[in-house]
Amino acid sequence: MSRHGKVLVAMSGGIDSTVTALMLHEQGYEVVGITMKTWDYASAGSSKKETGCCNLDSFNDARAAAVHHGFPHFVLDIRDEFGDFVINNFVDEYIAGRTPNPCVLCNTHIKWRALMKRADAMDCAFIATGHYAQIREQDGRHILSKGIDDLKDQSYVLWGLQQDVLARTILPLGQYRKTEIRQMAFDFGYPELAKKAESYEICFVPDNDYRGFLKRKVDGLEEQVNGGNFVLRDGTIVGHHKGYPFYTIGQRKGLDIALGRPVFVTEIIPETNTVVLGNEDELNRNEMTVAGLNMIKYDHIPEGMEAITKIRYKDKGALSNLYNVDGKVKVNFYEHVKGIAPGQSAVFYEGDDVIAGGIIQRAVTL
Repeated sequence: MSRHGKVLVAMSGGIDSTVTALMLHEQGYEVVGITMKTWDYASAGSSKKETGCCNLDSFNDARAAAVHHGFPHFVLDIRDEFGDFVINNFVDEYIAGRTPNPCVLCNTHIKWRALMKRADAMDCAFIATGHYAQIREQDGRHILSKGIDDLKDQSYVLWGLQQDVLARTILPLGQYRKTEIRQMAFDFGYPELAKKAESYEICFVPDNDYRGFLKRKVDGLEEQVNGGNFVLRDGTIVGHHKGYPFYTIGQRKGLDIALGRPVFVTEIIPETNTVVLGNEDELNRNEMTVAGLNMIKYDHIPEGMEAITKIRYKDKGALSNLYNVDGKVKVNFYEHVKGIAPGQSAVFYEGDDVIAGGIIQRAVTL
């Protein structure tokens, strides 16, 4: 009988998830390792070898660590669950002129729910992952907060986890810095893991070429959208582009247009296949609307609450006030924020605690 209960640990074969499993095993949990296969590149028409969470070598690395330390390990094929939701949403959002964040949706709707389902089947009280964030219970709620390593904090991509999931989730790495985890890998006898490169690619877009991925997934897409107009804010046509789904808010490189000054994508209008260009200051916005909220710290947002709002993963955040409007949140920033992209996640913080998160619908300058 274990001292702390049975825990299902998501193991990708990388350093963070491996150290998570070994740390919990050493602490006296009854560990069961599970590696989830979410995607194979052959189905996307990519010639690149599989990497990251879908790499056969990584599967073997995860299994080898489990066998060596005497706990079971399973490989779980969730490609059907993953593809139907995450990839379809990814494609649909770009076709709608928005910029999706598939990792957030995968965590929220696929990986954690798949883990919960298998944890129940295996009588595991808990699930655990190698994310750098923390969870605590306070006033009857389970609160997600930042990991202590600011450079590795992943609370932003976990905002969609609901209370029932947070209640059963263990995130042991949130209390450590990455340098400490690398040292632990050495101490556990896995020096090669400490040197293993980390992948920041979207798992189903292995070469970071999301435009090529969209073309392969949507028959005739290039022909349907090719030849739209680049315009300035006043409507002046200044060139022709390759199709609005192939651009993102804030993009400067790869526009293939020369106007004698740097220009950026400031707006995408799918209805007319139009991409609006402007100077860098035309990316500034001071208000946005956020929908699809998941409340974490509180069961509702107090009217006018002050919060730090992050609009992208590596964003340092900006001071703002939050207002409830028809089931959505209106965010008023104290100062202009650059490059807000509809479709991306907005996460609200009170200190290090996640208040709530949602999907950006629109952004304006008042």
